[in-house]
This record gives sequence, structure tokens and C-alpha cells, in this order.
Amino acid sequence: MISFDGRVAIVTGGAQGIGAAIAKGLGKHGATVVIADINGDGGAEVAASIGNGAFAIETDVGDLDQIAKLHSEVIERAGKIDILINNAAIIPPQLTWEEIDHAEWQRLMRVNLDAVFFMCQTSAKHMRERGYGRIVNICSNTVIWGTPGLAHYVAAKGGVLALTRALATELGPYDITINSVSPGMTASEGILNSDWVEFFDFVEPTQAFKGRGTPEDIAPSVLFLASENARWVTGSMLNTDGGAARW
Repeated sequence: MISFDGRVAIVTGGAQGIGAAIAKGLGKHGATVVIADINGDGGAEVAASIGNGAFAIETDVGDLDQIAKLHSEVIERAGKIDILINNAAIIPPQLTWEEIDHAEWQRLMRVNLDAVFFMCQTSAKHMRERGYGRIVNICSNTVIWGTPGLAHYVAAKGGVLALTRALATELGPYDITINSVSPGMTASEGILNSDWVEFFDFVEPTQAFKGRGTPEDIAPSVLFLASENARWVTGSMLNTDGGAARW
């Protein structure tokens, strides 16, 4: 039985899709959830649907000043940080390696990799003081496939995986676990409202299961890694892609 009673959890990118499903799951099991999303109104709506003291803070995680402000406000309002879910990410359009210019590369790295590190760094400082923490980074099975048309996205998510493993070693002595979950193509708003929706035709035949995974299919794996049940798990990557990366 998973319980997050008394825990305070930050979920970045929690206003929709996988992030919202994770936030709702945490709240359902007792956590006080803080939704950090650049979409402040959307985050507030999800927080209201969760109840249990959940609140939203409009945050661009690609801005270091806003990351610092987010943590200060969470400590002021909730008193501590127990759980961090790094979910916020940019889903870029399909671009070949020749089409990705420096500005596009930097735009994506700022949110998809840089922000993950600095969110981990800032949260872990608070967690270390209490001798407890759970961090889950949302990765992607594109790091296994090397998906074409996504070179910068794949590079960033590969960095998230490597970062997760490196920080597991450094944070372990403070009883802070850090793991990653790697979804495949998921029927979330970000995918369904983009050109990537056409990619389902290619991905679905590679899966062990028929159909399309949903955000609600991804959330339980994240909840496990954020819970006491995963006390002895750190530095791992859990594939949640319907078996697509089993080959």
C-alpha cells in the first residue's frame, strides 16, 4: 500500500499530461502537491482538482531565478520538500540534424536538461537537511531507440539518464534516492496536439501491448519510485513504454 501522508511533493510540468496524472496520484495517496508549471492557470486547475492542500506556483524551470523562488515559496508555505518529480519538458517539432540551429538546441536544453539538474540541486539541498528525499526524473525511451528527427531531445534525455545515475552516487549518503522513468509514445496533450501524433503508426507495432499508453499508465511507476516501497532503489531507469524497448 502506497502512502504519501505528510509528504510534500513538487511536480514540474504538472498542468497537463503525464505531470498532471502524477500530481493527482500523489495527492490521492496523501501528499501535499505543489505544481510548478509555466502554465499557471492550468496548474491551478489541477491543484484545485487534487485538493488536500495542493497549490500551484507559476514557474519557468528554465529560469534559475524562478527555480530559487519556487523552492523558497514551497518551504515558506509547506515547510519542507520530500519529493521532486522532474517532468517539465519541451516536445520539439521534427527536425533533422541539419535543421537544429544553436538557438533551438539551447532552447530545448535549457528546459529538458539544465532545469532538471538545477531542480535536483536545489531540492536536494533541502532534502539533505532532513535526511530524506525522493527524486524521479522523467526520461524517454528515445534514448534507447535513438529516434530520428529528435537529436537534441534524445541528447537531453540521455543526459537526464546519465545525471540520474551520477547523482544517485552523490545523494545516497543522505538517504535521497533518485531514479528515472522512461515513457514511450504516450497519448498526452503534448503529443496528441503535435505532429508527433502520426508517429503512433510506427510505434504501436513495436509494443508488446496493443493500443496507446496514457498518462495514467505512466504515473503508477513514478509513484512507486517516490514511495517508501522503493527505499532500496536508486540510479535506475524504469521503462514504461508497453514493451517497445524490450528488443
